[in-house]
Amino acid sequence: MKEQKKKVTIPYLMEKKRKKEQITMMAIYDYPNAVVAERTGIDIVCVSDSGGMAVFGKENTTSVTFEECMIMMQTVSRGCKTGLRMLDMPYMSFHTSPEKAIENAARFVAEGGAEVMKCEGNRHHAKNIEAIVKAGIPVMGHVGVTPMRITQLGGFIAQGKTGDRAKEIVDDAMAMYEAGCFSILCEVTTSEVCEYLTETLPIPVISLGAGNKADGVHIITCDLFKLYDRHTPRHSKVYVELLPIMEKVFRDYIADVTSHQYPGPEHTVFMQQSELEKFSNLVDWHKA
Repeated sequence: MKEQKKKVTIPYLMEKKRKKEQITMMAIYDYPNAVVAERTGIDIVCVSDSGGMAVFGKENTTSVTFEECMIMMQTVSRGCKTGLRMLDMPYMSFHTSPEKAIENAARFVAEGGAEVMKCEGNRHHAKNIEAIVKAGIPVMGHVGVTPMRITQLGGFIAQGKTGDRAKEIVDDAMAMYEAGCFSILCEVTTSEVCEYLTETLPIPVISLGAGNKADGVHIITCDLFKLYDRHTPRHSKVYVELLPIMEKVFRDYIADVTSHQYPGPEHTVFMQQSELEKFSNLVDWHKA
């Protein structure tokens, strides 16, 4: 009898940290990948606003809308049941006021099937994050490279390389912890910053391009397969390049269609001879 997988919960993640067992987290935007994540046992399935770039072809994450994130969340929720379903709250969806933050987070839970939120930012957003947590919706804080403020940061460059900047990131993470976050994501910080937070905070700390000393690792699904044609981050490991494989399949399909090799008899339904003769007489068609 096949053993049923247990639902991933926040206490389960806390226990993993205590036992020093690595947490797996993955950014996923569609049903097929959600199904594979479910089958393989990914701990946290995050519907990231980076899906706006990878799926919808947008130039940046600040242009990704609430509605687009909702569609991706609903789609992933249909395929993922036991993994912890996370929604990366899009640009300005929690920044303007505690009330708006709660309202938007609640919609992602009620309408999208999300279980927890991820909020990227700094200590200045802690008040609104705290409001979401107090409303009963868990939040993962996101520090380091925060794509919504990429212009302020000077581009997609590693954060925490100086003592002062490293201390700022730690202060941001501490503010989010004090606001009630159940976990912290370090995106492209120096390994030392991420390691310090992992050792200091009693909650799980997840690395996205921040070394292997954290309680777990996050990766963008498209980067695993190098499916995003514009850029593959240095910190992402490409396990297989799918684009060349897909291109070959597309070309093989075109060749088969133009040469009448596809569809073949094995893909086709034919009438029985007696019915074909009856049909031919009814429409006065003489099949070649």
